[in-house]
Amino acid sequence: MSAASRLRPLHPGAWWLWATGLATAASRTTNPLLLGLILAVAGFVVAARRTDAPWARAYGFYLRMGLVVIGIRVVFAAVFGAPLPGHVLVHLPEVQLPHWAAGVRLGGDVTLEGVMYAVYAGLQLATMLACVGAANALANPRRMLRAVPGALYEVGVAVVVALSFSPQLVEGVGRVRAARRLRGRAHTGVRGLRGVAMPVLEGALERSVDLAAAMDARGFGRTAGDPGRRRRAGALTLAGLLGVCAGLYGLLDAGSPGLLGLPLLAAGAGIAAVGLSAGGRRTSRSRYRPDQWGVREWLVGATGAIAAAGVLVVAARDLSALNPSTSPLTAPGLPVVPALGVLVALLPAWLAPAPESVVDEEPAPVLVGEAA
Repeated sequence: MSAASRLRPLHPGAWWLWATGLATAASRTTNPLLLGLILAVAGFVVAARRTDAPWARAYGFYLRMGLVVIGIRVVFAAVFGAPLPGHVLVHLPEVQLPHWAAGVRLGGDVTLEGVMYAVYAGLQLATMLACVGAANALANPRRMLRAVPGALYEVGVAVVVALSFSPQLVEGVGRVRAARRLRGRAHTGVRGLRGVAMPVLEGALERSVDLAAAMDARGFGRTAGDPGRRRRAGALTLAGLLGVCAGLYGLLDAGSPGLLGLPLLAAGAGIAAVGLSAGGRRTSRSRYRPDQWGVREWLVGATGAIAAAGVLVVAARDLSALNPSTSPLTAPGLPVVPALGVLVALLPAWLAPAPESVVDEEPAPVLVGEAA
């Protein structure tokens, strides 16, 4: 491996594959020990390999959002959830609902078992959000846009803009609060919120106008060629992607028919590839320093896949290890095989280049021009 290859930044798609593997592992378990291990692995890799870019500071925002999710889940389970028998923590005033609302309660006994069930479920969702936040913090959204196939470029722009919203929001709030603090104005509480909200919204509007002008200057949305051919390519791509989604659902759901899993996934991927190839021929794009997919990208993506595979293998054999009982409440144990798979996902902290050694972390903008 040459020195230039070692110093070039990692392909952003590799980070998303790694984070998707961790999120898949988290989606199959409510074991708090395993979920905590996934959070620790994701946090360690982010701390070791994120840069000083604006989007790299968004991971803490996702962690705080996860805490909010857990809190909301516990409150809703205590007030509206179905009661689980067990140790009563507190008795809330209960409202008698009509017979047509059977199965729904408002108030009543709040048990330890019910609260722990809500905590486990909320922690699972919070861990999945943290995995998405890790990918946002490590992957450059502008460079990710360069890797989108030509047939999906319009959709790719919308997705990248959506994924970069929260990092830009965090950056804008921090910048406005720092400016108000230097001027001796309130930057916390209700008064601070009123003073921060308007400049942040104004900045977001200005960025939207600048983005629209830049896209128009680069010929975004201008197409040429046979409209019927474009429609056929789009229909093939859509049908293939729907097949891929259905195949992934069948692959992850143990109770689904066999034909809904791997066969449908392979057929959908083939149809989508044909549609993307046909649709990409009508798009002409120039790339400056195109991102390469090499050995390190395969290794980083494989570590996430190993983390997901370790959980899926145990899920097919023993669900009790991945979903500890809350009624009756039992102490969760740490399953060995999934834990080892998740620990493998720590390797990108050493496989990926160090932030200080990355060459051209912010590459030149992509020149996009579709054939007029």
